[in-house]
Amino acid sequence: MTDKVFLLKREALQPGNVCKVETDGCPLAVYNIDGTFYATSDACTHATASLSDGEIVDGDLIACPLHDGQFHIPTGQAMAFPCTVDLRTYKVIEEGDDIYADLEQESESTASAI
Repeated sequence: MTDKVFLLKREALQPGNVCKVETDGCPLAVYNIDGTFYATSDACTHATASLSDGEIVDGDLIACPLHDGQFHIPTGQAMAFPCTVDLRTYKVIEEGDDIYADLEQESESTASAI
């Protein structure tokens, strides 16, 4: 059984962009990297900042807008100081033009990195 929640329509988020989606009190950052969608916790693990206000750099890293720490979007891995704690990632499910996240499962990228 999945805890699948609707995030957005595919056309709502263009490649190279990130946006914040509120899902039952769980704010997520949703990313479109070259047509592939990813979802992570929106909260930086270092300080109180919304990652969806950050910038995607080097193709697949999100830079925190507060202290410029960086996370690898597909795996959630902390990549640049001051961030040292990885982000929670979520499995993204694409059904036609609808993008969903399974709030009970980590992304497949995270699972395969372990």
